[in-house]
Amino acid sequence: MNPVCPVCLGNQARWFQDVDLRRYWRCERCQATFLDPDQLPDRATEKSEYDRHQNDPHDSGYRRFLGRLTEALLTRLAPGSEGLDYGCGPGPALARMMTEAGHKMAVYDPIYAPDRRALDKRYDFITCTETAEHFHHAYREFERLNTLVKPGGWLALMTRFQTDDDRFANWHYRRDPTHVVFYRPETFDWLGQHWSWEVEIMTPDRVLVRTSS
Repeated sequence: MNPVCPVCLGNQARWFQDVDLRRYWRCERCQATFLDPDQLPDRATEKSEYDRHQNDPHDSGYRRFLGRLTEALLTRLAPGSEGLDYGCGPGPALARMMTEAGHKMAVYDPIYAPDRRALDKRYDFITCTETAEHFHHAYREFERLNTLVKPGGWLALMTRFQTDDDRFANWHYRRDPTHVVFYRPETFDWLGQHWSWEVEIMTPDRVLVRTSS
């Protein structure tokens, strides 16, 4: 039986590719590509891989990378807005950048900042950078994000769009063993319609969402 799509919960997945003993599926409804559910990495494997990432808040190159998203978001926020960096990782560089810009920030990460009290309130905006591709249960995660953002608030995401099927097998993004779901612009179009979001897609890897008011 073909698996249910983790993004839209549809039952229209078809086999896409087998690469390095891993099986990938493509959802016909939302166009997400995802790893077979039976091959999802466990938490120890994920942490081992995450610990190798270099996300130093003082790294100027990394800050420039994140700045491609924060600069677009900052033009849309009122002064002193309150935000959440969801999936902040071991070095919450983006939260620091937003704090430096005058906003109040909380952080949450299931491994590195697991205090769930950060999930007990609503925020003017949420950032989610290089995180959505790790979601084992993406629909559930987006449902949570939609709940955590105040009506009319902002959700800013960064994840590399999967567009070239011929290059998928050798794509560096796919080779990360913790990347288990890959989005296309059409995927965020579906999410926008489903959650009544206003979605602005900035290829190749950024999405700004205005939630329903």
